[in-house]
Amino acid sequence: MLTKIKQAGQTLAQGGLLAAAVAGVFAFGAAPQTVQAQTLLNVSYDPTRELYEDIDKAFVDFWVAQGNPAPEIQASHGGSGAQARAVIEGLDAQVVTLALAADIDKIAKEGKLPADWQSKLPHNASPYTSTIVFLVRHGNPKGIKDWGDLVKDGVEVITPNPKTSGGARWNYLAAWAWAEKNGQDPQAFVKSLYEHVPVLDKGARDATTTFTQREIGDVLLAWENEAYLAQKELGADAFDIIVPSISVLAEPPVAVVEANIHDDAQRKLADAYLNFLYTTEAQAIIFKDFYRGWDTSKADPADVARFPKLELVDIAHFGGWAKVQKEQFADGGVFDQIYTAK
Repeated sequence: MLTKIKQAGQTLAQGGLLAAAVAGVFAFGAAPQTVQAQTLLNVSYDPTRELYEDIDKAFVDFWVAQGNPAPEIQASHGGSGAQARAVIEGLDAQVVTLALAADIDKIAKEGKLPADWQSKLPHNASPYTSTIVFLVRHGNPKGIKDWGDLVKDGVEVITPNPKTSGGARWNYLAAWAWAEKNGQDPQAFVKSLYEHVPVLDKGARDATTTFTQREIGDVLLAWENEAYLAQKELGADAFDIIVPSISVLAEPPVAVVEANIHDDAQRKLADAYLNFLYTTEAQAIIFKDFYRGWDTSKADPADVARFPKLELVDIAHFGGWAKVQKEQFADGGVFDQIYTAK
């Protein structure tokens, strides 16, 4: 596959994994002739397309209002794990906004950013949080109410591949947490759950497409924002959102990829871009686009009120991402032991 991207008046051609990673690049801001303007590539996880489209437009206006030339902001989206690998293998991202800290840790281990990257920004470098909910077909014909219903006879579950998708790893851990709380063997329960999964897509958006457009499965394990977006775009009369009794506190983090900063002006732009995510303006956009921000002061109260309260388990409950990644998702880990490809 060959992907071509227009960047500052040039056409770049890339193949293989890098092409797959940048196969949905969007650019905002400078026209090609603005030679003094800086460019910035944000490599993000799968379902954040709409969020960063809105953020990038607002940031360009903010940056220009500070007396700077309009920058060109590009965004690449894909499964979080696959995106991290693309950056490690040479994709020239100045910032990453991925689904979980473990994926940025992998980039840090390759020397592309400092090991303490998570201390550089507030809230462990997570400008928003999210969680995992269920999206079912309207009327909930299979009567799905909680995690235990997912392993009933005749129920097909759609979730992406945790080897490539950050959201899938949150899905997996949420199911694990429910089993622990309800006195079940978590490994056995998660194994049973994956026996009900007919296909493993690479990323969260692909899984949403499989469920909503290909009409495969009875329930989608979805990022909360993705579930609300599906209702908004496809109609509340098409799908229902089911909130389980327990889920995970997903904290998608952001970082500057130090090794890919090419000059002081680009560093200034990258730092400003990530700091902008914490401004009241950006936080209002975050709430509007169905993510759980930190600062509600300029958010529409209706955007804040939509989120249900539920019991959330954070990654520390499982021993942290370093432990979880090694034990559960590394080659030969628990997932590889319990999952058999169909």
